[in-house]
Amino acid sequence: SVMAKEKIKVTVCEMPDSPALFERDWERLVAHVRANGSDLVLLNELPFAEWFGVTPHYDPATWQAVEAAHARWLEKLPELAPATVISTRPLTRDGKRLNQGFIWTPQGGLQDTHQKYYLPDEEGVWEASWYQPGDRVFKPVETEFGKIGFLICSELWAMGWAQAYGKAGVRLLVTPRATGISSVPKWVIGGQASAIVAGAFSLSSNRVSSAAFGGTGWVIGPDGEILGQTSAKEPFVTVEIDLTEADRAKATYPRYVLD
Repeated sequence: SVMAKEKIKVTVCEMPDSPALFERDWERLVAHVRANGSDLVLLNELPFAEWFGVTPHYDPATWQAVEAAHARWLEKLPELAPATVISTRPLTRDGKRLNQGFIWTPQGGLQDTHQKYYLPDEEGVWEASWYQPGDRVFKPVETEFGKIGFLICSELWAMGWAQAYGKAGVRLLVTPRATGISSVPKWVIGGQASAIVAGAFSLSSNRVSSAAFGGTGWVIGPDGEILGQTSAKEPFVTVEIDLTEADRAKATYPRYVLD
């Protein structure tokens, strides 16, 4: 859109799986976002509770506790203002349990966006056992930064949607995730490939733990260049990006040959 901001500061992170450590790092994240004047903060997938998909056995009490934890923490998002915040939350709607993407702004509050559709079901990530796929709708979200496309975790590999988002004029692909330690290099390649296919910036934030989750949030440019990456030493990274680069990328190779 014509009024969309052009140069913006984006923050990605790796946030602890452990609730106690999360609390500590939240304070640090708030301080980082304030100090850097971030316009946009991407949190990891379902960030506000310990990962529950470690067992294939759905437990209603656990799901309710995870929902309650998210409801509680969503009240704290104003601490990141004036930044826009993007992530996902657990939601029960019409008897369906969902992994619901959202965008939060100080002006508009919480806006539900894309619901996660592609759900893994295997050791450590029993998502399809715990909740249901949302609608198969990958629709760009209009924001003050222009159009944003959600690719939640596993959805990053659905490159057809990255391509469709690019064709629709998306400037930012956002990938909140919960991915393992051993697969980090593969995920970064996925972020690079989706950015190139769409001609858009790719942003991702991940959970981190000593035994399971691999951290490594990223900011990747429209030609696959890694502009910033989080690590244990630097769990929050802020990069200034020029969104008009994503607009220009759409007209160049390989985007213009893909239809």
